[in-house]
Amino acid sequence: MTRAEMLRIFRLCSERFCEIDVNTTSGGRQYGIPSDNPFAGGGGLPEIFAYGFRNPWRFSVDASTGRIFVADVGQNSREEIDLLESRGNFGWNVMEGTQCFEPSTGCNMNGLVLPITDYGRDEGGTVIGGYVYHGVTISALQNIYVFGDFISGNIWGLQRQTNGSWTRTRLASTGKNISSLGQDQTGELYVVDYSGSVWKLAAP
Repeated sequence: MTRAEMLRIFRLCSERFCEIDVNTTSGGRQYGIPSDNPFAGGGGLPEIFAYGFRNPWRFSVDASTGRIFVADVGQNSREEIDLLESRGNFGWNVMEGTQCFEPSTGCNMNGLVLPITDYGRDEGGTVIGGYVYHGVTISALQNIYVFGDFISGNIWGLQRQTNGSWTRTRLASTGKNISSLGQDQTGELYVVDYSGSVWKLAAP
């Protein structure tokens, strides 16, 4: 694949997720289009795998389950965490989080994939995606998705319940402008402050 094609894919996917097959070629491209992409047969860009995102800021794959978590920054009032799925329309700009955006009431939610959690401006203003914890130093966080917020500095844990719902719990209020989270080879998590500081998540 040429650099120009790679840049094109990046531009196509700035607010979407794309999937291509680098082991085949098709349609004059130096890559193939998976047959289950939602627009593989027409109606949209064939590279698109999932769409309806406003501004995804960090996504990660849970190594133990293969689930892909996506943090999507809102426009006016809601921040959200999505669980990526093939062919999914995640709602923007019909919806912002779990609320109607355009129109502001009575929007058509048919066929849209709702976030597994969202929150309003009373809790933060720019969601920062994280990772499912698989470290050894904080046993209470095992298999919990940990993420933060740039504006409030809050860090939350998101846990799936036996009935399939997700419960969000605030783990810390850091007072930092969290710009990213990182994960090392042992599964421990780190928080990056916009000022350049890096902090390791530890048990209280």
